[in-house]
Amino acid sequence: MTNNTVIDFEKPSDFSPDPLTDLLCAGAQELLATAVRAEVSEFIKGHAHLLDDEGRQRLVRHGFLPEREVMTGIGKVTVQVPRVRDRGSNADGVKIRFNSSLVPPYLRKAKSVEELLPWLYLKGISTGDFSEALASLVGPDADGLSASTITRLKSTWWDEYEAWRKRDLSGKRYVYIWADGVYFNPRLDDDRQCMLVIIGADEYGNKDVLGIMDGFRENADSWRDLLGSLKKRGLTIAPDLACGDGAMGFWTARRDV
Repeated sequence: MTNNTVIDFEKPSDFSPDPLTDLLCAGAQELLATAVRAEVSEFIKGHAHLLDDEGRQRLVRHGFLPEREVMTGIGKVTVQVPRVRDRGSNADGVKIRFNSSLVPPYLRKAKSVEELLPWLYLKGISTGDFSEALASLVGPDADGLSASTITRLKSTWWDEYEAWRKRDLSGKRYVYIWADGVYFNPRLDDDRQCMLVIIGADEYGNKDVLGIMDGFRENADSWRDLLGSLKKRGLTIAPDLACGDGAMGFWTARRDV
């Protein structure tokens, strides 16, 4: 038998970029370079009135910073930020420096990729599998995201959550609140975990997520803890209307709190 119909399976990291992706990356690279050049030109133009001791313009273009790659949703894009030289100094000897707002110093990942990481984690991707998962989504060059890097990111996420969870609600007034328990499959546990969520809307229609807490099957004790934490953080004015489903735990806790 000469014909072989078996196709070898390629790992995501072995995929070759398609021509369309190459074209998009090249276009993104050129667009970013043009935008950064315009940014530095505006910066120098804004300081054109400054002169050095010899009467020359203080700020001038002075080559480029070292080339670097930024991971984006379509793969890695190479960028080289222009360098600005200050030929003079202020009265206190301070030099004027240019930092790109489009490509800040030490930027290695676009914001879209950073927002993708916690989503992957919540979907059950283990820390050791992030590189392979990202290779499938943003290309084979998704390096620099080792298990230790993801562990550090998790610590940062937790600190941000703790700061948000303890934020002051004094003076806030919400006319309506919505309460519900959101169930999802955790990554290791057999039981489905429940997250208790309360959303509030003020008299202008602005909505805020007031609190999120892990609970046990939406029982009254769990809802009491969440509602009590809102009061401790300064939310003392009761809403006019509370909306929820038929789970009795919230309604029992609402009457108590």
